[in-house]
Amino acid sequence: MSGLVLKLAPNERILINGAVIENGDRRTRIAVKSAHANILRLRDAIHPDDANTPVQRICYQAQLILSGDRPEEEGKQILLRGIEQLNQVFDDRDSRNLLTEATSSVVGGNYYRALRSLRDLLPREARLIAARS
Repeated sequence: MSGLVLKLAPNERILINGAVIENGDRRTRIAVKSAHANILRLRDAIHPDDANTPVQRICYQAQLILSGDRPEEEGKQILLRGIEQLNQVFDDRDSRNLLTEATSSVVGGNYYRALRSLRDLLPREARLIAARS
């Protein structure tokens, strides 16, 4: 059975199925063997006050599912609607590929992978916002 391998820096915190886990004072590797564990590196987490752009808000919704603060079915619908709205803005091939990957991940229940795909849109969104200013 394969799984996710997390490489943690000293004192790094992660959220696994709603529980915050902090690494010790040395680098470590953790192999997660459960197929449907919800995992979020807290250093990558978006604070609710910082979710002030469309992509950040959708990423934050994925985080809520991963943390267990949003019921999966409700969150799935919110994510799919949000991704559909982003499809209306991002029309380049690479962005569309990321959005397609995010949609497939949400439909398959892999919210971490969806979050990773959506986070890759953040620099593109920043460029779009800067160009409009």
